[in-house]
Formats: sequence, C-alpha cells, structure tokens
Amino acid sequence: MSDFAAIRAAADRARGRIRRTPLLSSMALDRLARRRIYLKAECLQVTGSFKARGGWAAVSALPAEARARGVLAFSSGNHAQGVARAAKEFGAPAVILMPSDAPSVKIDNTRALGAEVVLYDRATQDRYAIGGEIAEARSLTIIPPYDHAEVIAGQGTTGLEIAEQAREAGIAAGDVLVCCGGGGLSAGIALALEELAPGLRVRPTEPEQFDDMARSLAAHARLGNAALSGSVCDAILTTRPGEMTFPILSRLAGPGLVVSDEEALRAVALAFTHLRVVLEPGGAVALAAALFHGDEIAGDSVIAIGSGGNVDSALFARTIQRYAV
Repeated sequence: MSDFAAIRAAADRARGRIRRTPLLSSMALDRLARRRIYLKAECLQVTGSFKARGGWAAVSALPAEARARGVLAFSSGNHAQGVARAAKEFGAPAVILMPSDAPSVKIDNTRALGAEVVLYDRATQDRYAIGGEIAEARSLTIIPPYDHAEVIAGQGTTGLEIAEQAREAGIAAGDVLVCCGGGGLSAGIALALEELAPGLRVRPTEPEQFDDMARSLAAHARLGNAALSGSVCDAILTTRPGEMTFPILSRLAGPGLVVSDEEALRAVALAFTHLRVVLEPGGAVALAAALFHGDEIAGDSVIAIGSGGNVDSALFARTIQRYAV
C-alpha cells in the first residue's frame, strides 16, 4: 500500500531523474477566474507529463532480475512514455499496449524511447487479456497505469513539491485540482498533502461523460463509465476508478469536478496565451475547472495541475486558432 514513507522513498530514487516542475501564475488568468490561479506545470516534466514520476518509481523499485526480464504497461500514451523511458535508462525491455486511436505523437514517442508498441482496439478488445498473455509468455512484470503502489507513490512526489511551493506562495488552504483518470495522481498528491499541507484539499477533475471518479465519490462506491471513447481528453479516459486509488480519495478528496471538452480546449489556448505552456486537453481539465467552475471551488487561491503536454500538433494548432484570446 502506498503511504507517505513510500512517497519519500520514491522521491529519493528519483533525485536527478525527475524534474521539479514550476508553479506558474498569470494576472490575466487570475482576473478571468476572480481568484489567484497557480498552474503546476507537469507538462514540463520529462516525457511531457507527470507519468514519468510513476514510471520511474515503479521500474526503479523492481528487483534487478525482474527488470532484466522486462516490463509491460497499458497506456494511451503518457504512462507508456514514462515506463518506456525508465526501462530504457535501466536497459530493460519494455512492451507497451496502446489503443489504436491514441494520438500518433504518443505512439511515435513511445517507440522512440525503445519500447515495443502493441496496438489494440479499445472498443472491442480487452487490453488486460492481451497484456496478460504477453507478460506470461515473456515473464514480464506488468506496471499498471494507476492501480500500483509504487506508481501512486511516484505520482505522490508531485504533492511533495506542491506542499513546498504552496508554502513559498503563502497558500495555507484551498483546493488542488487534479486531472483524473484512474486516480493515481490524485491519490498520490492527496497522501502527500495529508502529511505536509492538510489545509490543501485534492479535487479530482474529469471530462463530461467520463466522470466516473466524481460519481463514485458522490455515491461512495466505484461506478463505471458507459462509454470507452469519445472525448478529446484521451489521456484521462478510464472505465472506472482504481481499486487502490478510490479508497484513498474517498478518505481524503473533496467532491469531483467535471468540465466539457470545449472548456478543456479553451484552457489549452489560455495556458498557451498567458503562460506560454503547451497542455494536451486531458492535461488541461484542472485548469478548465479553475477558470470556468469557480463557484464550485473553495478559497482565494487554487492550484491546478497541468498534467501533460503531449498534444497532437494539428489539434493544438486548431485549438489555438479557434480559442486564443
């Protein structure tokens, strides 16, 4: 089980391998939101997303003999790159199962990191069945994208940085909005903040129709999504909250927040215009909630996680052209 000690240990193993990402702000965004907005720019992380943290934590924690045999991961792109990068640095083979409709930039980047990419149809094929067969045949260690103690601990290193940066900015209380798929990042940050900054409350944030975490937290039970695809926020589309992450968030998180695809795209454009950072739509939902759902947020200051920036260049160009102000 992940806990604060595991997060500290993951941070120790990641020293010199994972970036301390900045907390950015803009007066223009503050005016739009009518409160201080701080963006934790994980889009500037190595591999372009926070997933580098969990990937490194999980691979670095493996016994040497297991690493030598290799690892397998399931991912639409960001976890893929995080695991592939860590495996490459350790000289370990990596097989990554990716949906065939994942952005080409994520597929290409994963292959460029030396991983073997296996594509599947997320609407008709079971990635767990496919991955299980491959892992058994090759004696690979499976590293899930969120339901894994070391992955959660690695993502929790983001929370260590937030606690320190919030103190530096004079933020003692308020909401921390986290882009949420299965809940690994939200759960890891919540565990870190519980120990170091209990006045800060995690709020998982999701796209419409894929708000399984928000609905599950309200119902006090794990609920699933009817759809498997259909949102521009591909990075955070999951079927249901994680078995490991949901109990943590049930105990520590505030109510979930939900934004539209259009709001996420507007947030992508505003982040580029006013902060000069590149976010992918799924990595911008927390900022979208901060900007457009202020009546659901507590405190004079809000921290939003910009969880990833691995966006298709054509989509990014269209978004900036349409929504830039």
